[in-house]
Amino acid sequence: MAKLNILPENPEETKKGRFPSWLHRKLPVGGEIFQTNDIVQKYRLNTVCEEAKCPNRLECYTKKTATFLALGKECTRNCGFCDIDFSKTPKAPEVDEPERIALSAKELGLRHVVITMVARDDLPDEGAAHIGAIIRKVREINPSITIEVLTSDFSGKTTSLDLVLQEKPEVFNHNIETVRSLSPRVRHKAEYDRTLSVLRYAKESKKSLYIKSGMMLGLGETEDEIKDTIRDLVIAGCDIITLGQYLQPSRLKLRVKEFINPEQFREYETFGLSIGAKHVYAGPFVRSSYNAGLFLEK
Repeated sequence: MAKLNILPENPEETKKGRFPSWLHRKLPVGGEIFQTNDIVQKYRLNTVCEEAKCPNRLECYTKKTATFLALGKECTRNCGFCDIDFSKTPKAPEVDEPERIALSAKELGLRHVVITMVARDDLPDEGAAHIGAIIRKVREINPSITIEVLTSDFSGKTTSLDLVLQEKPEVFNHNIETVRSLSPRVRHKAEYDRTLSVLRYAKESKKSLYIKSGMMLGLGETEDEIKDTIRDLVIAGCDIITLGQYLQPSRLKLRVKEFINPEQFREYETFGLSIGAKHVYAGPFVRSSYNAGLFLEK
């Protein structure tokens, strides 16, 4: 079977033969890949799988799952790690997007749906009411589905956070992305402590069953910094933490400084569980929404 090499676009890494063996994957097979793609296109939806060049997109499409990207495919923040298109003036939210996402989830047969969003600093509520409308419509058309939202920080506006939390998504997710020292360079506008305050606020609201966050490794952080960040997330109230390998999506984005081996990921997983996290999902290909429904099934 052919193999899929998810390579960062860094010619020097490839020339030196430094791309590790554990980041080579077999290409998935099955007609579900095309079925999933057809359904997404039928409802004119954006997915973070495609826009962010996720290395798991073919595997997830084979399982007839996708992570919906709401509020357009242009982000008002230009973070150093993310390849989603940047615009200071994105298009207005599409009023029928909630219904299209809900119908797509039904046709895909999803039991757990993940809805993420681009940052929309251009809107008064930064897109929160639109995310709330999506949750309501998904539940209306798919009564037995569980819902996970991966939101921006809404610039720390609790009024915007409340518009999402009042819909009681089973999982509220907001990613911290990286360690404190690298946050200003990696995340542009988002702030490390603001992320912790958003997670803490969501936990204290008691509106979601689980609070979740994730980070990328390999950007130059130290082991102690990673453990400090895991500890900060647990203290803030995170039940679920994801850790994955950063892969450079284009030449314009931050370069990979280190490839973290699977054994090291397992050590971070053990550490997180030992200090109180309910679930830590760690590995080179782990992404925030990868196999997201498995935790709830367990």
